[in-house]
Amino acid sequence: MADKSNTHSSINPWQVVSTFAPYLRIAHQISGRVRLKLDPAALDEPALRALGSDRLKQALGTVRGVQDISLNLLARSCVVAYDATTIPDAAWPDLLAARQTPAAATLLGLLTSAATSTP
Repeated sequence: MADKSNTHSSINPWQVVSTFAPYLRIAHQISGRVRLKLDPAALDEPALRALGSDRLKQALGTVRGVQDISLNLLARSCVVAYDATTIPDAAWPDLLAARQTPAAATLLGLLTSAATSTP
């Protein structure tokens, strides 16, 4: 289970993920697990450096349905284990591609809900 005890009120999951989204691609996905890769160009982006990997992990950890997050900074990789009954598998590629689908809307709703309910 993702550790939600280290989240801070200043972390807005949707804002953090949307900042990273243009630099993310799906390297691999099976039901309930997605591996995201970060484009090397993101390392030159000051806003992304300021957010940092800890904030991304914290932001995703507040989202209902996210079970575990594993970051590999050297590989610029993030594995997210999630409950596929809560977050549809299609949500990840749809949201990253900015496709307005029901699956993407579900994940967007979970991100927004986490942002507004973070203590």
